[in-house]
Amino acid sequence: MTVEVRVPALGESVTEATIATWFKKPGDAVAVDEILCELETDKVSLDVPSPAAGVLGEIVAQEGETVAAAALLATINEGATAAAAPKAEAKAEAAAAVNSPGAGPETPAARKDVEDAPSAKKAMAEAGISAAQVQGSGRDGRVMKEDVAKAVASAAAAPAPAPVSVPRAPVPADDAAREERVKMTKLRQTIARRLKDSQNTAAMLTTYNEVDMSGIMGLRNEYKDVFEKKHGVKLGFMSFFVKACCHALKEVPEVNAEIDGTDIVYKNYVHMGVAVGTPSGLVVPVVRDADQMGFAAIEKKIAELGVRARDGKLSMAEMAGGSFTISNGGVYGSLMSSPILNPPQSGILGMHKIQDRPVVVNGQIVIRPMMYLALSYDHRIVDGKGAVTFLVRVKEALEDPRRLLMDL
Repeated sequence: MTVEVRVPALGESVTEATIATWFKKPGDAVAVDEILCELETDKVSLDVPSPAAGVLGEIVAQEGETVAAAALLATINEGATAAAAPKAEAKAEAAAAVNSPGAGPETPAARKDVEDAPSAKKAMAEAGISAAQVQGSGRDGRVMKEDVAKAVASAAAAPAPAPVSVPRAPVPADDAAREERVKMTKLRQTIARRLKDSQNTAAMLTTYNEVDMSGIMGLRNEYKDVFEKKHGVKLGFMSFFVKACCHALKEVPEVNAEIDGTDIVYKNYVHMGVAVGTPSGLVVPVVRDADQMGFAAIEKKIAELGVRARDGKLSMAEMAGGSFTISNGGVYGSLMSSPILNPPQSGILGMHKIQDRPVVVNGQIVIRPMMYLALSYDHRIVDGKGAVTFLVRVKEALEDPRRLLMDL
C-alpha cells in the first residue's frame, strides 16, 4: 500500500515552504514518526515525520524546491522492506533508459496540464513573463521558481538595444576576491519583505516620549529576591512594560485593532508580541491573553518563549495572532529608534537603553535613569491624539507602578 507524505499545516498566513534537507533517500527503510525531511518556512523550520513504516519510494519535491501547503513530498511503500527497494530503483532506471526512436536527442514531450509552483507563478508575475516562455524542470513539465530565474537570466543575457541597469555597480577584481556572497535565508527574506510591505502599506508615524525608570528600578530591587524565591523566575522590566501596555490599550483600543478591507477589527483581548533576536533573525513570539496574566506568569512565559526562539523550536501557533508588539532595542544599546510595524498590527512600542540623564524635578536638576519610548502606529486607524494618549498612559504606569494595581 502506498502512503503519501504531504506538507503539514504551515500555520496562519504561511502558504509555502522550502525543502531544506532530506534525511532519507528512495529505498531507505523508515519507521513511523521518523523524521524524513526538514522544511524551512518564512517563520520557523518544520520536521516532517513519516506517517507509516515501510520503504521510502519516490521523492517528489527535491531539496531547495518551494512547495505549497498540503503538497505531495514523497511516497512510502507501507509494510515493504529495504530489500525491495532495488527493484523499484531498477524499474525507474529502465524507464529512464527508454529513448525515442531515431538518432539525436529526444524532443521534449508536450507540457501537460499541470499546476505550476506557487513561487514560480509569483516570480513570473514579477518578471512579466508567461509559463510558455519558461522550460519547466518539475514533474510533468511543472515550472519551478528556479526555472523562472533561468529564463529571466537568459533573457537578460541576450543582446539588448540599450544597456540594462543592474542593481549593483561593478566591483574591482581585488575587492570581489575578498567578498563573500551568501544566499538569504527564507526567514531573512521574509523579514525584509514584510518590513518593506509594512512601510508601503501602512501610513506609519512614530511618536516619542521618555520615562523615569527610578520607580520601577526601586520596586524591582526591593522585591526581586522574594519574587524569584516564590515564583522561580527573575523579575525583569518586560512584565512591567507588558502590563503598562495592556493598561493603556484598554483606554486606546484602536492601537490594539487592525484594518480588514474597509472594516476596523477591535480586539477585546491582548495577544502581546515580544520581539526576540535570534542567530537567524528577528522573530516575534506571542504572549496570549497577556491582559489576563500576572507579573510572574508573564515573566515565565517570556523566558520560555525566549529560550525556544533562540533554539529555533517555536511553533507556528506561538508566533501567530499577535495584536500589539513590544521591541526592546535597549538590550543592544540602542538609545533611540523608530520601530517598524508588524502587519497587520496597528502599533508597536520600542524600548531603549536606560541611561542616567539630568532632568528637572520640582524645579531641581537631578540625575535619573531615563529611557526613551517610541510608539510607531498606523495613522490610517490611530489618530495623533490616541497615539500620544497611549504613550502618556504607558509613561504614567511605569513611573508610578501603583497605578497598575489600582487600574488608574
